Amino acid sequence: MPQNKQIHLDNRPQGEATASNFKLVTVETPALQDGQVLVKHHFMSLDPYMRGRMNDAKSYAAPQPLGQVMGGGTAGEIVESKSDKYKPGDKVVGMGGWQEYSVVNVEQPGALRKVDTTHVPLSHYLGAVGMPGVTAWYGLVKIIEPKAGETMVVSAATGAVGSAFGALAKARGCRTVGIAGGAQKCKYAVEELGFDACIDYKQHKDVGSLSKALKEACPDGIDGYFENVGGAVMDAVMTRMNAFGRIALCGMIAGYDGKPVPMAFPQLLLTNRLKLQGFIVSEHMEVWPEALKELGTLVGTGKLRPRESVAQGIEAAPEAFLGLLKGRNFGKQLVKLV
Repeated sequence: MPQNKQIHLDNRPQGEATASNFKLVTVETPALQDGQVLVKHHFMSLDPYMRGRMNDAKSYAAPQPLGQVMGGGTAGEIVESKSDKYKPGDKVVGMGGWQEYSVVNVEQPGALRKVDTTHVPLSHYLGAVGMPGVTAWYGLVKIIEPKAGETMVVSAATGAVGSAFGALAKARGCRTVGIAGGAQKCKYAVEELGFDACIDYKQHKDVGSLSKALKEACPDGIDGYFENVGGAVMDAVMTRMNAFGRIALCGMIAGYDGKPVPMAFPQLLLTNRLKLQGFIVSEHMEVWPEALKELGTLVGTGKLRPRESVAQGIEAAPEAFLGLLKGRNFGKQLVKLV
């Protein structure tokens, strides 16, 4: 069995996460037992939610244990099997974590899923046609419930979730506006992802300035908002929400370092009779087949062209993850392991 490089959470962050919170270790891969398979990971997913799990705080998921492999999504292939359900060469996605190999018990529900790479590249099953894509789908379809002609806005618009949200909203006949950091990201949002407009938040020093830009991009107000960021971006959007608007709350990256994220205009929730609903996509597995079918079609037909930022080798994972938290990635952040 091969030697396996892993990255463990060595200690918890005090404020901002740093590379010293992580530790690279090499272990022996255990021999397979009946019903198990050995997966060689080709790609490893880095996602903002992982920052929250690094804290020892009450949340929707248990904290990442110290001295163990960082949890996370993986895509790879079966290299050895002691199960009739999988054979070597099968392409699979799972939650193998920050390591080069994983031993998986295939009878564990949801542990592995076979994927077809004929029309969709393997890496996209960790982004647009994976958990981030389904996250966008659930927030839009089940919480915001868009109608053709309405205006949808999404923060972190060029990331894995935001880009999928844009394609899904456009497919439903909505005016779709993104908020992203940097001129290049906004250009990509409009020219390649098909957004009607994209606002570079880095050009706006305060909530008032960003609110004014939103008014220009959304002349009929905002009916649905998909929130990944919180903080000043959310404050600005709140000032432009229409009566009976809907907000799908997916992430609050502004608060991942443990600092409070106050809301400037909570009274607007009442004034505009807004619906604000937080959600965790793993609690809604019943929608995944429907969502993945639509997302796979959008990617396969070229209506969704996701971008990826790819770091090389497991040693690069901590710095790539810290860059993701600072918005340095362009599209889905992955680590390539082969």
